[in-house]
Amino acid sequence: MNCKITRNAAKILKAELDKPEHEGKFLRVYITHAHGDHAHYGLGIDERSDKDELVSTDKEIDVLLEKGVDLLDGVKVDYLYSPEEGFVVTNPAKGNHGDH
Repeated sequence: MNCKITRNAAKILKAELDKPEHEGKFLRVYITHAHGDHAHYGLGIDERSDKDELVSTDKEIDVLLEKGVDLLDGVKVDYLYSPEEGFVVTNPAKGNHGDH
């Protein structure tokens, strides 16, 4: 499985993951709602379970993705400052380039 984290997102995520209360935990990307051939995604900080694959990224952030969930393979985590500030999770590999 594959996951991409942009530079903007990595900066925010590293600050959060470095907090003492998150020691030993990882970023989790999960599906909040799936329909048709695409999904909507959420983020959390969680412990690893038997159902997870731990995916390394080029931003030195390991990400938990549920094993065998095709719509999670290839997700991209970004952090935008405009039009409103916040995380945006898409899966360009599956044709999902943002909410509709």
